[in-house]
Amino acid sequence: MPLGTMEVLLILLVLVLLFGASRLPKLARSLSDARRELRRGDPEG
Repeated sequence: MPLGTMEVLLILLVLVLLFGASRLPKLARSLSDARRELRRGDPEG
């Protein structure tokens, strides 16, 4: 089930409220690094 524009905006708003705008880039970078490591370790990947 794809997310609509309003759902994505709502999720972003909640993230900004929870973590603060200054911490979001760091959080996104760490999630990206974790995803990259998982793909590297996945033989089907």
